[in-house]
Amino acid sequence: MVKPVENTKFDEYLDFPCPFTFKIMGVANVNLTDQVLTKLQAIAPGDYVPKVKPSSKGTYESITVVATVTSKEQIEQIYTDVGSLEDVRYVL
Repeated sequence: MVKPVENTKFDEYLDFPCPFTFKIMGVANVNLTDQVLTKLQAIAPGDYVPKVKPSSKGTYESITVVATVTSKEQIEQIYTDVGSLEDVRYVL
């Protein structure tokens, strides 16, 4: 189980609503991008155009998505929920 992300200081540094870039790194599979977008759509609905880049060996891939967030709690929830996906290794 993933440790919940909480008590961040995003509210001290950002004026909401604002665009926020998430970079997700995980095991490369055909469903990873869809799984990430499904979690993201549930928390922050929007039209997303993810940028997907495979690792040099093709084992992993990074997904970069820019979402419009409305609160630090929403950012924390995205980090926690996307990070809980089985194939996700890091959410930055």
